Amino acid sequence: MTILTRYLIRSHVGPFLFTFSLLTGLLFLNTVTRLLQDLVGKGLPGEVILEALVLSFPHTVALTLPMAVLPAVLYTFSELATASEVVAMSGSGVQPRRLFLPVLLLGVVLSGITYTFNDRILPEANHQLKNLRNSIRQKSPTFQLRERVVNLIEAGNGLGPYYMRVDNIDPMSNELTDVVIYDMSQQGVRRTTYAERGNMQLDAAFTDLQLRLHKGHTYEVGSGDIGSFQQTGFEQQLYMLRGVGDVFEDLGDNQRSDREMSVALLRDSAAAKRLAIDSIREESRANAVGAVQRALGRGPASDSVRSAGPGFAKTMALSQGSQLAPDEITRTVSVTARTNNARFEALRKRANQYGVEIHKKLVIATACMVFVLIGVPVGIRFPRGGVSMVIVVSAVVIGVYQYGLTTGEDWADRDLAAPFWTMWAPSLIFLVVGILLVSRMGRWTATARESGWREIWTAARALAGRVLRRRRSPA
Repeated sequence: MTILTRYLIRSHVGPFLFTFSLLTGLLFLNTVTRLLQDLVGKGLPGEVILEALVLSFPHTVALTLPMAVLPAVLYTFSELATASEVVAMSGSGVQPRRLFLPVLLLGVVLSGITYTFNDRILPEANHQLKNLRNSIRQKSPTFQLRERVVNLIEAGNGLGPYYMRVDNIDPMSNELTDVVIYDMSQQGVRRTTYAERGNMQLDAAFTDLQLRLHKGHTYEVGSGDIGSFQQTGFEQQLYMLRGVGDVFEDLGDNQRSDREMSVALLRDSAAAKRLAIDSIREESRANAVGAVQRALGRGPASDSVRSAGPGFAKTMALSQGSQLAPDEITRTVSVTARTNNARFEALRKRANQYGVEIHKKLVIATACMVFVLIGVPVGIRFPRGGVSMVIVVSAVVIGVYQYGLTTGEDWADRDLAAPFWTMWAPSLIFLVVGILLVSRMGRWTATARESGWREIWTAARALAGRVLRRRRSPA
């Protein structure tokens, strides 16, 4: 490895790690915020919440790893051009195109890492996170009260529910005011409790709700003799609502969606769907041929009837005519065709989804190399753009990339176009743009003078003017 190669790679590693850490932190914080909506209020153990957060982290890394390449390359080479290092290298006989080869090699390495990560680690993390979230959904919220409403609280003992009405709830301290509890958890006993205020919390097992009530009284019917009635006053009382919370159970599921499969599993699943599609085609063809033969009085059944003799054949023909009229044949074939067509469309759509996921993994991985082809020439061409140029160009390119992938996935799922073209269209477009930019690197003078946003605007206006003049010129 030459000194120049080591210097370029070392100059690129720092900005890449900074950009990767910043993007990962921001996106993961957003993911945690959305994930907490499914975790809060269920009385889950701390290790379950931590496991859910850890399993959601690989999805963030899969997005930010290729996204960090473009801003890092733009910043590195704009800094080199601003410090006139590119001019010095050119004066020493180093071709400008030689500068992007070490970074392109690093992009190839990052593409391999991204592909391996998305193929091996990400599907397993998505699968485990899906199972964990399904298990969490099976656990009903431990306790969610609404103010000034009679809240139904299901009990776990199966004998009866609780009903509670609270005028005011302090979400910070869990303090309640004007509490009314209708207890029907015991068979044959009805207990009503009134309290001026109280506090609530779950027990250590997250199964029972503990209510510490203050200044109230209790009315109870049915606990003693028939027609008995008891009234009890209290200054402080610990009230237990049994079976309110559920014990968390980890439910496993071996079924995987397309985002929980590796490339090998996706290919096998797509091949299985195509085999099923071929079998449906053969079945539909056989049904159609059989219907035509039955309508014409031919086929194996008709041959066996004719071999039995003329009289028997005439009798069977009359009976078949009364049992299965031509309109009945048409109706049967129509119903079978519609059923097979629905199965065919469902299988083809599923096979397209598998194909989309395969191409998506490859497109995201190869984006690291495409971003290098775009970032190196743009960073050298406009060094005075600074950090603002890095942010704007990165946002535009990555935004177009993301929009193209999302739209392409939707088109492929709706069978409007082949998965290959819909998913690879953004990469192919930016690949052509990157190659054109790299081919013009030798014509540019890498200087910090007049290379800021003004020159970018001037270049854009000149390009637009040339396009308009070509359209206005007579054929």
